[in-house]
Parts: sequence; structure tokens; C-alpha cells
Amino acid sequence: MAVWFGWRSIFWLIASVALLVIIAITIKIPETLAKQNRQRFNIRSVMSNYHSIFFSRDAMLLMLTGGFSFAGMFAFLTAGSFVYIELHGVSTERVGFLFALNVLSMMVMTTLNGRIVRRQGSRWMLKMGLSIQLLGATLLLLGQIFDLGLWAVVIPVMMFISAISTVGSNTMAILLNEYGTIAGTASSLSGTLRFGLGACCAAIISFSPATTSWPMVTVICGCAVMSSLCFVLRTAFKTKPLS
Repeated sequence: MAVWFGWRSIFWLIASVALLVIIAITIKIPETLAKQNRQRFNIRSVMSNYHSIFFSRDAMLLMLTGGFSFAGMFAFLTAGSFVYIELHGVSTERVGFLFALNVLSMMVMTTLNGRIVRRQGSRWMLKMGLSIQLLGATLLLLGQIFDLGLWAVVIPVMMFISAISTVGSNTMAILLNEYGTIAGTASSLSGTLRFGLGACCAAIISFSPATTSWPMVTVICGCAVMSSLCFVLRTAFKTKPLS
């Protein structure tokens, strides 16, 4: 599309798809909550729910685990085209295929997650997803240090992005299971945090010098470390005996 119709056409397509989704949801997905169980909008109740989630150390660490994982993808989306085209000489026509590898790897991991999580549970799958992302980030860093070329970027990025849905879906499953009475509030705050961290990572890369792939590599590695660290801290706090 970028070659044939210009880069703006990509955003027109995204807007069109979004419009179609809105129409489909409006027509095909009715409200499932019974009328007698629906609650009137109350700003005080809403703010109280947000307060209880926001100031829960357990909930915040869990949301940050998923948030940093998701933000690493934004780092790649911000700089990936530049790294592939400008630094590694990939043609504009072919860079889409490299992006497609990320989508394919995510589809594979999502399918595996759906099959394995029933047996192993969300926590086990979350640990596996974080391990894959941390390994991918490590390989990405080593590839940059030793200047190993294009595929030393493509494969580690595939590993990192493949596990995003695994980390995101399982952090959300655990969060909603533990905060089921205010699931909507927990879900909305988690989504806001994910995209907020992603925007911050994109901004950091945008303000960095566009001469090497180090800004992208550094942010992705930082996100992988922070995501794993938040999960480890949450586990440590939950298992710590009360004094």
C-alpha cells in the first residue's frame, strides 16, 4: 500500500476497518447483562473503584507486567521500519514480509497458549511468555553488540512479539479473576496503562538520534526486564509472610 498508494493510505485503511468494527459491534453484539443487574452511572462509585485498583500494589504490579510487555512492541513499531530499511537495506516492498513474520509468530503462540493454559494455568503460561520475551531481548542485545546483521534483529523481535498476547491475556485473566467484582474498571485501567507506556516508549525513541538501532534495542530490552521484574516483585510480595 505504501508503494502503490502512499503511506497515508495505510491510515485510511485503519480508519475504515475501525468504522466497520464499530458498525458490526453496534448491530451484532447486544448488551448481555440483564436489565435488573445494570447499575446507573455514578461518578463517586467509579472513582472509588479506580482508587481501589490504582492503590493496590498487587494489581498495579500485575498490570505493569503486561504493560511493559506491550510497550516493547510499540518500540519496534516506532523504529522497526527505519531499522530494516535504512540500516539493513531492506526494500520498502519487502519490509512488510518481515513484519508479517511477527504476526505469524504471535498467531502460533496464541494458539499454543489456548491449548496449554487449560492444563498448566495462567500463571505458568505468563512465566513462559515472560521467559521468551527476556530471551528474545537478550539475543537482540547480543546481536547489536556483535553486529550480527539483519536476522539478529528479525528473529529476536519475532520472539519478543510472539509472547505479547501470551503475557497480555494471562495477566488480564489473573487480574479479572482476582478483581471480578470491578472487572470493567480493572480492564480499562490496564488498557490505559498499556497504551500509556507504549506511547512513552515511542516518544523516547522518537526523540533519540535516528542513526543506529540502539534506541529501539535499549527500549525493548528495558521493557522485557521491567516486565519480568514486576512479575517477580508481585510473586515475592504475595508469598512474603505477614509480620
